[in-house]
Order: sequence, then C-alpha cells, then structure tokens
Amino acid sequence: MMKQILQACSIAFGALACLALCCSPALADKRVALVIGNSAYKSVPKLGNPANDAGLVGGMLRKAGFDTVDVKQDLNASEMRKALREFGGRTRDADVAVIYYAGHGMEVDGTNYLIPTDAALETDTDVYDEALPIDRVLVSIEPAKQLRLVILDACRDNPFAKSMKRTVASRAIGRGLAKVEPTTPNTMIAFAAKAGSTASDGDSRNSPFATALADHLPKPGLDLRKAFGFVRDDVLKSTANKQEPFVYGSLGGDDVPLVPAKPVASGPQPNPQSELRRDYELALQLGTRDGWEAFLAQYPEGFYANLAKGQLNKIGAEETRASAEQKARAAEQEKTRLIAERAQKAEQDKAAAAAKVAEDARIAAERQKQIEQARAEAAEHQRKVAEAAAAKALAEKQAAEKA
Repeated sequence: MMKQILQACSIAFGALACLALCCSPALADKRVALVIGNSAYKSVPKLGNPANDAGLVGGMLRKAGFDTVDVKQDLNASEMRKALREFGGRTRDADVAVIYYAGHGMEVDGTNYLIPTDAALETDTDVYDEALPIDRVLVSIEPAKQLRLVILDACRDNPFAKSMKRTVASRAIGRGLAKVEPTTPNTMIAFAAKAGSTASDGDSRNSPFATALADHLPKPGLDLRKAFGFVRDDVLKSTANKQEPFVYGSLGGDDVPLVPAKPVASGPQPNPQSELRRDYELALQLGTRDGWEAFLAQYPEGFYANLAKGQLNKIGAEETRASAEQKARAAEQEKTRLIAERAQKAEQDKAAAAAKVAEDARIAAERQKQIEQARAEAAEHQRKVAEAAAAKALAEKQAAEKA
C-alpha cells in the first residue's frame, strides 16, 4: 500500500511539473544554433583545437536547451555554403539564432572572411572565390526575431597570409580580423581577440576563449553583455593579458540572456519537507518492512531516511528474536521428547546442549530487540522535538514579517 501511495505522489508531482513547463513563456522561444570547427586544412598545418572547441560549444548549447544544434567539422567551401543556407532556413521561425565558428579567418581590404578547409589562397584575389565573407554568415541569422549572435574564434595567426602572393601591392591584408558594425538591430558579433590581434589555441584541449564561453554563456538569466564581460576577464587572465576578446553590435535596454532565467514561482508553494513527513508517518502507521523499504526507495538520504533505517533495524531485531524463540522452543521440545522416550544419555545431552544454545540465542535476540526498540523510540522523540522547534521558528518568523 505504501508503494502505491508513494507512486501516486510521484505521478502527481510529475504532472504538475510538466504543466508548469508547458505554461512557461520563456521556454516557448525557439533557439537554433550552427557550430562549425575547421581543423584539418589541406594547404596549411592542421589546427589543434577548433574541432574540440566546436564539440565543447555544441554540447554547451544542447545542455542549454536549444531546439536544434548542428555541429559541423572540417567543411570545405561548398559544405560551408550549404550549412549556412540550410541554417538560414531554420532561422526563419526562430527567436534566437547563434553561429559559432572556430578555424582560420582573415581580413582583406577591411572585409572579414572565414576560410574553408579546401582553400589554397595562393593569391590575394583567391579569397573572393575560396573563402566566405562574414556578410554571408550574417545573412543566415538575419531572420531571427529576438537575437542574432555570431561568435568567431577565428583570429588565429594566419599562415595563408604569409605565403599569399599579392596581385596589387596596395591591397591590405590584416593581422587578425577587422572591426565590424552590424547593421541589423539586436545583433552581436563576438571575436576571440579584438580587431587587429590574434587569438591563442592555448595549451589544453580547448582554446581559452571556447573554455570561457562554455563556462559563462549558459548561465540562466545572465545578460549576454555581462556574460561576454566574464569571458573577456577569464581569457585575459589565462593568457597573461595577451588576448582580449571583443564584442561588436548593440542590444536594447532589457537583459538579453542566451538561456532564459528560471521562472520564479508565485504564491504559496508546497513544502517538500511536509510531503516527506507525511509519507514517513504513513510508513510509521504501517510499521512493516515493505512500507519502510518503499519509503527509503523514495527518500534514500537525510534525517527521515536515517529514522526509517532505525525502524527497519527494529523490525529486523524483532524478526531475529521471533526466529530465535521458535528455534529455542523446538530444541526444548526435542529434549523433552528424548527424555520421554528414554533415549540414550548421549542423545539427551546433545539435545539439552542444543536447547541451551537456542535459548541463549533467544535471550540475545530479545536484548537486541530491546536495544533497537529504545533507539527507535529515542529517534522518534528527537524527530518530534525537531519538528516542534521548526514549527515554532516558522511561526515566529511569520509573526515578525507581519509586524
């Protein structure tokens, strides 16, 4: 019966929780993300971290509750265009759209480009055919209604720029990426390193920038501007002030978190401790092993669990005492039977010894039962004293609040 009661309580609680989730407006927002990590470049040495960083950030976004998170690795030019085109279709009915890119990037004549893995970039004009301008990325997230976020961990020291032939001497090829100013509202572009500087891969599995992103962006209710401020602080600290992340674009006056704040419950809330105490008292009324084991399955830790374990010890002691008493009675009956049947003295002595052992076991079990009984009663007294003290403290607090 206790099991059915506890199961019913669990089902009811789950239904209420589901109802609360379904009714939460914050969770109705559709959030989508595209994550790209390019490590295996064909014309230059392989990058160590972008694939790892993409996995880390993609996992973070999934845990943050995004509706879709597409993680792509080592994309060539046609694959990158396809990924951006398909993602643009998903952003049409999205409220929040995020693109994270880790890999090589470069700036040519003030325009930033993301570099696919099959790019050769033998000359400066090849960038127009073999790389993707940042504007192509911004077009993919433009339909999102509330927030458009692009995160570029692409400011690494670029080997393409060193070997690239210049067709026009005046064409500028920058170190790192160029500053950008989004033209659409509620759009942010975050660089791993501010314009004109390069970012570090770091000495571990993930870059300092990706590590800081995973730490701060998924915090519920944390405004993005503040989150990126924490990211900046972490990266500066871990790189001895050599790398400073930077954010371009602007948001409105309201907080804009990547993960909505957890809803604050209004009105009187059920006290979980009251439900626990109710179930404990039901088990106490039943007073059976099944009842206490069902209670412990539902509440395996804590003060009441310890009380329940004491009650089980008490039941176990009683079971041991009853078994010992039965064995002692059977041994005594066997001894009496042998005497009545005038069995040989050796058999009578053996039966008498067995009866004594059984009686001793019964006496020991009786004593253990009394000990467990006393412990259980003391624990029950302690529980009632603690509950009375808690009730008094609550009443005093409520009285003070009314005053």
